[in-house]
Amino acid sequence: MSQNHKTHLSLEVFPPKKDEEFDNVYQLLREFGHLNPDFISCTYGAGGSRAGKTIEITSFIQKELNIDAIAHITCVGSTKEDLAKNCTALKDAGVSRVLALRGDRPQWMSDEQFNNREFYYATDLVRYLKEHSDLYISGACYPEKHFEAPTLEEDLRHLKEKVDAGVSSLISQMFFDNNYFYRFLDKARAMDINVPIHAGIMPITTAKQLGTTVSLSGSSVPKELADIIATYGEDKEDMRKAGIDYAVRQIRDLKEHGVDGIHIYSMNKIKTTTEICSII
Repeated sequence: MSQNHKTHLSLEVFPPKKDEEFDNVYQLLREFGHLNPDFISCTYGAGGSRAGKTIEITSFIQKELNIDAIAHITCVGSTKEDLAKNCTALKDAGVSRVLALRGDRPQWMSDEQFNNREFYYATDLVRYLKEHSDLYISGACYPEKHFEAPTLEEDLRHLKEKVDAGVSSLISQMFFDNNYFYRFLDKARAMDINVPIHAGIMPITTAKQLGTTVSLSGSSVPKELADIIATYGEDKEDMRKAGIDYAVRQIRDLKEHGVDGIHIYSMNKIKTTTEICSII
Protein backbone atom coordinates (compact mmCIF):
# COMPACT_ATOMS: atom_id res chain seq x y z
CA MET A 1 0.00 0.00 0.00
CA SER A 2 1.40 3.43 -0.94
CA GLN A 3 2.38 5.67 1.94
CA ASN A 4 0.44 8.41 0.18
CA HIS A 5 -2.84 6.50 0.41
CA LYS A 6 -5.44 8.32 2.46
CA THR A 7 -8.47 6.62 3.95
CA HIS A 8 -11.26 9.18 3.78
CA LEU A 9 -13.47 9.84 6.79
CA SER A 10 -17.15 10.69 6.44
CA LEU A 11 -20.25 10.85 8.63
CA GLU A 12 -23.98 10.23 8.31
CA VAL A 13 -26.51 12.46 10.10
CA PHE A 14 -30.30 12.56 10.02
CA PRO A 15 -32.91 15.35 10.27
CA PRO A 16 -34.66 15.58 13.67
CA LYS A 17 -38.07 13.94 13.65
CA LYS A 18 -39.74 16.94 15.31
CA ASP A 19 -39.64 20.45 13.87
CA GLU A 20 -39.05 22.01 17.30
CA GLU A 21 -35.76 20.08 17.53
CA PHE A 22 -34.61 21.42 14.19
CA ASP A 23 -32.87 24.56 15.51
CA ASN A 24 -30.46 22.43 17.54
CA VAL A 25 -29.29 20.50 14.51
CA TYR A 26 -27.20 23.40 13.18
CA GLN A 27 -25.08 23.55 16.34
CA LEU A 28 -24.71 19.79 16.12
CA LEU A 29 -23.56 20.09 12.51
CA ARG A 30 -21.01 22.74 13.45
CA GLU A 31 -19.58 20.35 16.03
CA PHE A 32 -19.45 17.56 13.46
CA GLY A 33 -17.71 20.02 11.13
CA HIS A 34 -14.88 20.41 13.67
CA LEU A 35 -14.02 16.74 13.02
CA ASN A 36 -13.04 17.74 9.44
CA PRO A 37 -14.78 14.90 7.61
CA ASP A 38 -14.31 14.60 3.87
CA PHE A 39 -18.09 14.61 3.47
CA ILE A 40 -21.29 14.41 5.50
CA SER A 41 -24.38 12.59 4.23
CA CYS A 42 -27.92 13.22 5.42
CA THR A 43 -30.78 10.71 5.40
CA TYR A 44 -34.51 11.17 5.08
CA GLY A 45 -37.62 9.18 5.90
CA ALA A 46 -39.55 6.62 3.92
CA GLY A 47 -40.99 8.05 0.74
CA GLY A 48 -39.08 11.28 1.21
CA SER A 49 -41.17 12.42 4.17
CA ARG A 50 -38.31 14.66 5.35
CA ALA A 51 -36.85 15.45 1.94
CA GLY A 52 -37.14 19.21 2.42
CA LYS A 53 -35.30 19.00 5.74
CA THR A 54 -32.58 16.88 4.13
CA ILE A 55 -32.03 19.56 1.51
CA GLU A 56 -31.90 22.30 4.17
CA ILE A 57 -29.33 20.37 6.18
CA THR A 58 -27.13 19.43 3.23
CA SER A 59 -27.24 23.03 1.98
CA PHE A 60 -26.01 24.21 5.40
CA ILE A 61 -23.21 21.61 5.39
CA GLN A 62 -22.15 22.62 1.89
CA LYS A 63 -22.45 26.40 2.14
CA GLU A 64 -21.90 27.25 5.80
CA LEU A 65 -19.46 24.52 6.81
CA ASN A 66 -17.79 24.26 3.39
CA ILE A 67 -17.84 20.46 3.64
CA ASP A 68 -19.01 18.25 0.78
CA ALA A 69 -22.62 17.26 1.48
CA ILE A 70 -24.45 14.22 0.16
CA ALA A 71 -28.24 14.23 0.23
CA HIS A 72 -29.93 10.84 0.38
CA ILE A 73 -32.57 10.50 -2.32
CA THR A 74 -34.97 7.57 -2.67
CA CYS A 75 -37.26 6.53 -5.50
CA VAL A 76 -39.65 3.83 -4.30
CA GLY A 77 -42.47 6.29 -3.60
CA SER A 78 -41.50 8.87 -6.22
CA THR A 79 -42.65 9.74 -9.71
CA LYS A 80 -40.38 11.22 -12.37
CA GLU A 81 -42.07 14.56 -11.67
CA ASP A 82 -41.23 14.26 -7.95
CA LEU A 83 -37.60 13.55 -8.75
CA ALA A 84 -37.36 16.42 -11.21
CA LYS A 85 -38.60 18.81 -8.48
CA ASN A 86 -36.15 17.30 -6.01
CA CYS A 87 -33.23 17.74 -8.41
CA THR A 88 -34.19 21.40 -8.97
CA ALA A 89 -34.45 21.98 -5.21
CA LEU A 90 -31.03 20.41 -4.65
CA LYS A 91 -29.47 22.55 -7.36
CA ASP A 92 -31.07 25.72 -5.95
CA ALA A 93 -29.70 24.77 -2.50
CA GLY A 94 -26.16 24.39 -3.85
CA VAL A 95 -26.07 20.63 -3.28
CA SER A 96 -24.45 18.64 -6.09
CA ARG A 97 -24.01 15.16 -4.57
CA VAL A 98 -26.62 12.51 -3.78
CA LEU A 99 -26.78 8.97 -2.45
CA ALA A 100 -29.23 7.20 -4.77
CA LEU A 101 -31.33 4.59 -2.94
CA ARG A 102 -34.46 2.60 -3.66
CA GLY A 103 -35.68 3.28 -0.12
CA ASP A 104 -38.30 1.58 2.03
CA ARG A 105 -41.90 1.30 0.92
CA PRO A 106 -43.88 4.23 2.42
CA GLN A 107 -46.75 3.30 4.74
CA TRP A 108 -49.25 5.15 2.53
CA MET A 109 -48.39 3.10 -0.55
CA SER A 110 -50.98 0.47 -1.53
CA ASP A 111 -49.98 -2.87 -3.04
CA GLU A 112 -51.23 -1.66 -6.41
CA GLN A 113 -49.18 1.54 -6.20
CA PHE A 114 -46.11 -0.40 -5.06
CA ASN A 115 -46.39 -2.97 -7.85
CA ASN A 116 -46.85 -0.24 -10.49
CA ARG A 117 -44.24 2.22 -9.23
CA GLU A 118 -42.17 4.18 -11.75
CA PHE A 119 -38.80 3.19 -10.22
CA TYR A 120 -38.29 -0.43 -9.19
CA TYR A 121 -34.60 -0.37 -8.27
CA ALA A 122 -31.91 2.10 -7.31
CA THR A 123 -30.33 1.45 -10.71
CA ASP A 124 -33.46 2.93 -12.35
CA LEU A 125 -33.00 6.04 -10.21
CA VAL A 126 -29.32 6.26 -11.15
CA ARG A 127 -30.16 6.10 -14.86
CA TYR A 128 -32.79 8.82 -14.43
CA LEU A 129 -30.41 11.11 -12.50
CA LYS A 130 -27.62 10.52 -14.98
CA GLU A 131 -29.89 11.51 -17.87
CA HIS A 132 -31.70 14.44 -16.23
CA SER A 133 -29.12 16.03 -13.91
CA ASP A 134 -25.42 16.67 -13.49
CA LEU A 135 -25.38 15.39 -9.90
CA TYR A 136 -22.47 13.37 -8.53
CA ILE A 137 -24.10 10.03 -7.70
CA SER A 138 -23.09 7.69 -4.89
CA GLY A 139 -24.75 4.34 -4.27
CA ALA A 140 -25.18 1.79 -1.50
CA CYS A 141 -23.60 -1.66 -1.30
CA TYR A 142 -24.04 -4.61 1.03
CA PRO A 143 -20.95 -6.55 2.24
CA GLU A 144 -23.18 -9.43 3.43
CA LYS A 145 -25.52 -9.01 0.39
CA HIS A 146 -28.85 -7.22 0.20
CA PHE A 147 -31.45 -9.14 2.19
CA GLU A 148 -33.59 -9.61 -0.95
CA ALA A 149 -30.75 -11.04 -3.04
CA PRO A 150 -30.49 -14.86 -3.17
CA THR A 151 -26.67 -14.81 -3.24
CA LEU A 152 -23.83 -12.34 -2.84
CA GLU A 153 -22.75 -13.06 -6.42
CA GLU A 154 -26.16 -12.05 -7.79
CA ASP A 155 -26.16 -8.95 -5.58
CA LEU A 156 -22.76 -8.03 -6.99
CA ARG A 157 -24.04 -8.42 -10.55
CA HIS A 158 -26.77 -5.90 -9.77
CA LEU A 159 -24.19 -3.64 -8.12
CA LYS A 160 -22.08 -3.77 -11.27
CA GLU A 161 -25.15 -2.67 -13.28
CA LYS A 162 -25.71 0.22 -10.89
CA VAL A 163 -22.10 1.39 -11.10
CA ASP A 164 -22.10 1.10 -14.89
CA ALA A 165 -25.32 3.17 -14.95
CA GLY A 166 -23.47 6.13 -13.38
CA VAL A 167 -22.52 5.62 -9.72
CA SER A 168 -19.17 7.27 -8.92
CA SER A 169 -18.65 5.94 -5.37
CA LEU A 170 -20.22 3.45 -2.96
CA ILE A 171 -21.06 3.52 0.75
CA SER A 172 -21.54 0.18 2.44
CA GLN A 173 -24.25 -0.99 4.78
CA MET A 174 -22.98 -1.37 8.35
CA PHE A 175 -21.07 -4.54 9.20
CA PHE A 176 -19.42 -5.79 12.37
CA ASP A 177 -16.97 -8.35 11.03
CA ASN A 178 -14.31 -6.84 8.77
CA ASN A 179 -13.75 -10.18 7.05
CA TYR A 180 -17.13 -9.82 5.37
CA PHE A 181 -16.05 -6.46 3.97
CA TYR A 182 -12.68 -7.73 2.71
CA ARG A 183 -14.37 -10.71 1.00
CA PHE A 184 -16.92 -8.35 -0.58
CA LEU A 185 -14.16 -5.96 -1.71
CA ASP A 186 -12.17 -8.74 -3.38
CA LYS A 187 -15.24 -10.01 -5.23
CA ALA A 188 -16.29 -6.48 -6.27
CA ARG A 189 -12.86 -5.64 -7.67
CA ALA A 190 -12.76 -8.98 -9.50
CA MET A 191 -15.97 -7.90 -11.26
CA ASP A 192 -14.38 -4.58 -12.33
CA ILE A 193 -16.33 -2.53 -9.78
CA ASN A 194 -13.51 -0.04 -9.38
CA VAL A 195 -15.15 3.06 -7.85
CA PRO A 196 -14.17 4.07 -4.27
CA ILE A 197 -15.97 1.95 -1.65
CA HIS A 198 -16.48 3.49 1.81
CA ALA A 199 -16.88 1.09 4.74
CA GLY A 200 -19.97 1.79 6.86
CA ILE A 201 -19.36 1.60 10.62
CA MET A 202 -22.11 1.79 13.23
CA PRO A 203 -20.85 2.18 16.82
CA ILE A 204 -23.04 -0.04 19.04
CA THR A 205 -23.21 1.85 22.33
CA THR A 206 -26.48 0.48 23.74
CA ALA A 207 -27.90 -3.04 23.85
CA LYS A 208 -31.14 -1.71 22.34
CA GLN A 209 -29.40 -0.89 19.05
CA LEU A 210 -29.02 -4.58 18.25
CA GLY A 211 -32.77 -5.02 18.48
CA THR A 212 -33.65 -2.10 16.23
CA THR A 213 -31.17 -0.60 13.77
CA VAL A 214 -29.01 -3.68 13.41
CA SER A 215 -31.85 -6.16 12.92
CA LEU A 216 -33.30 -3.92 10.21
CA SER A 217 -29.95 -3.80 8.38
CA GLY A 218 -29.61 -7.56 8.11
CA SER A 219 -26.01 -7.35 9.37
CA SER A 220 -24.78 -10.39 11.26
CA VAL A 221 -23.51 -10.02 14.82
CA PRO A 222 -20.17 -11.75 15.56
CA LYS A 223 -19.71 -13.58 18.86
CA GLU A 224 -17.32 -10.95 20.19
CA LEU A 225 -19.91 -8.19 19.83
CA ALA A 226 -22.69 -10.41 21.21
CA ASP A 227 -20.49 -11.15 24.23
CA ILE A 228 -19.93 -7.42 24.77
CA ILE A 229 -23.69 -6.87 24.83
CA ALA A 230 -24.16 -9.79 27.23
CA THR A 231 -21.42 -8.50 29.55
CA TYR A 232 -22.04 -4.75 29.53
CA GLY A 233 -25.59 -4.35 28.19
CA GLU A 234 -27.08 -3.52 31.59
CA ASP A 235 -24.47 -0.87 32.41
CA LYS A 236 -25.01 2.22 30.27
CA GLU A 237 -21.53 3.77 30.56
CA ASP A 238 -19.56 0.52 30.37
CA MET A 239 -21.60 -0.53 27.32
CA ARG A 240 -20.87 2.80 25.67
CA LYS A 241 -17.12 2.47 26.30
CA ALA A 242 -17.04 -1.13 25.07
CA GLY A 243 -19.00 -0.20 21.95
CA ILE A 244 -16.65 2.66 21.15
CA ASP A 245 -13.63 0.39 21.66
CA TYR A 246 -15.11 -2.21 19.28
CA ALA A 247 -15.77 0.40 16.58
CA VAL A 248 -12.28 1.89 16.97
CA ARG A 249 -10.64 -1.52 16.57
CA GLN A 250 -12.76 -2.17 13.48
CA ILE A 251 -11.78 1.18 11.95
CA ARG A 252 -8.07 0.82 12.73
CA ASP A 253 -7.99 -2.59 11.07
CA LEU A 254 -9.80 -1.22 8.00
CA LYS A 255 -7.35 1.67 7.75
CA GLU A 256 -4.40 -0.73 8.03
CA HIS A 257 -5.88 -2.61 5.08
CA GLY A 258 -5.95 0.64 3.08
CA VAL A 259 -9.70 0.89 2.48
CA ASP A 260 -10.95 3.88 0.48
CA GLY A 261 -13.02 5.39 3.26
CA ILE A 262 -14.67 5.00 6.66
CA HIS A 263 -18.29 6.19 6.84
CA ILE A 264 -19.50 6.50 10.44
CA TYR A 265 -23.23 6.15 11.06
CA SER A 266 -23.21 8.82 13.78
CA MET A 267 -26.88 8.57 14.86
CA ASN A 268 -26.39 12.32 15.59
CA LYS A 269 -24.29 11.39 18.66
CA ILE A 270 -21.57 14.03 18.70
CA LYS A 271 -19.84 12.86 21.90
CA THR A 272 -19.46 9.27 20.73
CA THR A 273 -18.41 10.26 17.21
CA THR A 274 -15.86 12.77 18.52
CA GLU A 275 -14.33 10.19 20.84
CA ILE A 276 -13.98 7.69 18.00
CA CYS A 277 -12.48 10.23 15.60
CA SER A 278 -9.96 11.41 18.21
CA ILE A 279 -8.37 7.97 18.58
CA ILE A 280 -8.54 6.34 15.16
